Amino acid sequence: MATMKEEIGRRRTFAIISHPDAGKTTLTEKFLLYGGAIQTAGTVKGKASDRHAVSDWMELEKQRGISVTSSVLQFEYDGYCINILDTPGHQDFSEDTYRTLMAADTAVMVIDGAKGIEPQTRKLFKVCAMRGIPIFTFINKMDRDSRDPFDLLDELEKEFGIGTYPVNWPIGSGISFKGVYDREKRSVLAFDEFHAGRKKLHGIECDLSDRTKLDELIGRQAADELCEQAELLDGAGFDLDMDKVHTGKLSPVFFGSALNNFGVEPFLAYFLEMTTPPLPHESDAGTVDPFDERFSAFVFKIQANMNKMHRDRIAFLRICSGKYERQKEYLHVQAGKIAKLSQPQQMMAQEREVIEEAYAGDIIGVFDPGVFSIGDTVCEPGMKVKYGDIPTFTPERFAYVEQIDAMKRKQFMKGILQIAQEGAIRVFVLPDGGFERVVVGVVGQLQYDVLQFRMETEYGVKYRKQELPHTAIRWVRSSPKPISELRLADGTLHVKDLKEHDLLVFQSEWAVRWASEKNEGLQLGEYPEMNGSQ
Repeated sequence: MATMKEEIGRRRTFAIISHPDAGKTTLTEKFLLYGGAIQTAGTVKGKASDRHAVSDWMELEKQRGISVTSSVLQFEYDGYCINILDTPGHQDFSEDTYRTLMAADTAVMVIDGAKGIEPQTRKLFKVCAMRGIPIFTFINKMDRDSRDPFDLLDELEKEFGIGTYPVNWPIGSGISFKGVYDREKRSVLAFDEFHAGRKKLHGIECDLSDRTKLDELIGRQAADELCEQAELLDGAGFDLDMDKVHTGKLSPVFFGSALNNFGVEPFLAYFLEMTTPPLPHESDAGTVDPFDERFSAFVFKIQANMNKMHRDRIAFLRICSGKYERQKEYLHVQAGKIAKLSQPQQMMAQEREVIEEAYAGDIIGVFDPGVFSIGDTVCEPGMKVKYGDIPTFTPERFAYVEQIDAMKRKQFMKGILQIAQEGAIRVFVLPDGGFERVVVGVVGQLQYDVLQFRMETEYGVKYRKQELPHTAIRWVRSSPKPISELRLADGTLHVKDLKEHDLLVFQSEWAVRWASEKNEGLQLGEYPEMNGSQ
């Protein structure tokens, strides 16, 4: 029987981040295949078959072939217990990804070899850098024509201000892709596009000085290029410094093809060897050690109706310290109440398994009767720690949303409120109105599509949507007079959020400045600033 320390020591918890279409979901599936968690890989686009990626559980995701929610996947591999947080790649769902990164100890960044760094990758990297978490880079699709690998490394270093260390090196790309050279093991992994992951590939030991063997393996021209490039890397590249890796200052880089299952298993093996057990977390009581025997965790995600068979609401908790036990009672810090975390489960996308225990580094889902909010802390009653706020995004698009069928008002309210509590949308009401018509704020257009889809399929409600020209929202910190008497630019909306805070929604930044200039004593604040004071 393993001790608590041994169980925590074998945990690895990481998020996979990328721009849409870089191959993130395909890479995730190949990890699961190695862990025996799934038997057959799905096809993300769904053209060749009707299977879909196991991590994309929502119907809309299956239709569009993109991830729009974060999935939690746990599996065992080679003695490790691995928790993967698969994140949405689409920029409209950046906020969900930001929250998920708060629950990860490490990030795996997937980059398309032909495209290099794309806007969404840049944004997500900045969050990782802000937290100082280690970043591993998997440059994907090497079986297609790709950019020069030196150019890709140079771009990574310049864009992100970090060092790179290629653990393996590609031998050509596209139709001339011969495989990769493992710099640590001094071996060649030969590429065969027809093997498609059906058998495990073994590297063939081959020192670059053994030109006869190397020429036989990959051909004289490719061997000449590889020797020249390897010499350049050894002379001018960064050394592998694990302290720098663990502080996010050096990214180990791997090349491969997730679709063809090439280079994925060596990447996973190196990744597990190079990463650390769960990291400490900062709280209002100081740094919390994951090996502290007292249980503590925070809520980083809430999701309703994950499974049509259940119709429930799940709060996802990242365990920061100690061991969770199903029968014990814990303190919900924000509510100041003792709570029993009921129906504790671990996830494989929408598949669930009720568990008796879990350890620091694990992600568990618990039934939420509507008491949890994103960022809440749960811990042993005598511990009383509170973890920091989780970053939120300010809405940039606004629309009136109004139910069509007056008989479905109850379902309309329930759906809008539940989806808002998940953090997927922001909901505002007019001061003199009820819930028949609300203002919904989102970061990106695709969130409206998801809202409409979920309201219709999960709550049976159709609504009218009228998009507004407003682009900025501010919290009214203090006002010298009633808001109805303020001098405001035409079209400025006064709304309240679900906690009764007064807010103003403006059509432009000019209108924000005008309101401040024309109303002496009016103090406006950025909307998410309120998170810490709600």
